[in-house]
This record gives sequence, structure tokens and C-alpha cells, in this order.
Amino acid sequence: MNLSSKTLIPIGRFSEMTRLSVKALRLCDEKGLLPPAFVDPSTGYRYYGTAQARRAEIIRILRSVDMPLDEIRGILDADDRTLALERLLEHRDRLSAQLAARERMLAYLESIIQQKERIMPYEIDISDVQPQRIAAVRFNTNLERIAKDIQAGFGTLIRGLGRAGVAAAGAPLIVYHDIIDRENDGDVELCVPVAAAFEADGDVYGRELEGGAMATTVHQGPYEQIGPAYQTIMSWIAENGREIAGPPREIYLNDPREVAPEKLLTRIEFPVYSTGSSLSSAPSDSSVST
Repeated sequence: MNLSSKTLIPIGRFSEMTRLSVKALRLCDEKGLLPPAFVDPSTGYRYYGTAQARRAEIIRILRSVDMPLDEIRGILDADDRTLALERLLEHRDRLSAQLAARERMLAYLESIIQQKERIMPYEIDISDVQPQRIAAVRFNTNLERIAKDIQAGFGTLIRGLGRAGVAAAGAPLIVYHDIIDRENDGDVELCVPVAAAFEADGDVYGRELEGGAMATTVHQGPYEQIGPAYQTIMSWIAENGREIAGPPREIYLNDPREVAPEKLLTRIEFPVYSTGSSLSSAPSDSSVST
């Protein structure tokens, strides 16, 4: 290929033209979104065609509204315009939900500034929780997709119960087996208590959820405002001669489809043991980011 051709544009100039950084263009190449028209075999330098500028502009616009690159590729490669539109609508709805959550957080912060709310209005108790039979699904997720994954996971769990003709025998809960934050993904286990042992059905399995001493508190309000509850309970554990003995749980005491976000009730449980207890008899420590 003749590199002097006017139809080929070096990556630096193409970056200026499209307002996508050179780093972004290289990532788009790695992800298969925007491969260069030509790569010089001797230097590895990338060149682009003028016709690729339109695709680059679509990528830039969709990245500006935080659409993941894998989803952008799905839209660009979709043969069906209806499917591409559905994916755009899904992302719009996700952004709307995030905006509503941020507005609630701003309102919460304002109430703290105006001294209408205490930052940590939580009371901690120690409860002896009995082991219970559960049906569950477990999967790995990250901070970006956790809300969507949890929604899908509970759908899988409820369908599995329906196929087995098994009714829930208590409030749904989530066990957070790993720290999940901006740097780390991890495993979560979605659970529904059941009255009898549950036979495995696809991704849905049955087991006994461990009991024991739990440091507990109840958070009232939107799920995204639960962080101070975790900080309070973990500080209480450290200050009162206890150690974390297993992964924390969130038990959802009412239904977000039936009550306003400010009325949601979430019980947090941390398995604990006294500092003087034998470490060999305790489950491995785990925690969740808030």
C-alpha cells in the first residue's frame, strides 16, 4: 500500500480530527471497534482512512455518555437497527437511574450539611442467627455492572424456584464474598430462604447458610446510601473486642417496587467472634466495599 496516499491519515492527525486520543484509538483497535486501515509492517505505525472518521465520531459520542466499549461494538456491528436502538434505550435508562441515585445522594448530603440528619444514625446489636436453608446463585461482578447483574441474578433465582414449585420462606439477601470497589471485582451470592432442601436447577443451587453470632444494624433509605452503616458496624466490631468471622450479608426487609427509596429497610449482618476465640474455628474473613 502506498503510504503517501492522501486517503491515509497518520494516527496523530486522525486523533486531532476525531477528538479521540491516541491511547483511545489504540484501545479501540484492541477491542475491534476501529482497526486502522493500514499498519506499517516495519514500524507498527497506524494509519486511518477518511471514511473511518464517522465511526470514530459515533464512538466518541457514546463514550462521552459512559457507554462501555463492548456495548458500543455491539451497536456498531448490529445488522438490525431495532436491536441497536434497544441497546441505546437500555443505556439511556441506566443513565437515568444513575442520575436519580446521584440526586438522592445530593439530597442526603444536603440534609447532613443542614444538620437535619446524623451522619451515622445506627445502633449495633449482637444477634444469634440460626443456620437456614437457602436457594442461591453466585457470580462474579464489578462495581460498574453490579446493579444490573443483581437484577438478572434474582430473576434467574426466582425462575429456578418457580420451576421447582418452591416458595420463598423469608426475605431475600445477598452475601458479599469479596471486596468490590473501583479496582476490584468479586463474588456475590444471591439467596432466598426456603423451607426444605433445594435440589440444584441450572445455576440455582441449594445449601445451608451459616448461622452464629452476628453484629447487625438496619439501614433505612436508598441502597446507595448504605455506606455509613458499614463504616459504623465495622468500627463497632473493632472497638468492642470482636473480629469479622465471615462475609457480610444484606437482608432486604421490604420491596423497592412497593415502597419509596427513603422507606427501604436493609438489615446488615457481619459474622463475628470474640477476640479471644480460636481463629481456627472461625470462617475466613471477608468484607465488602461501601
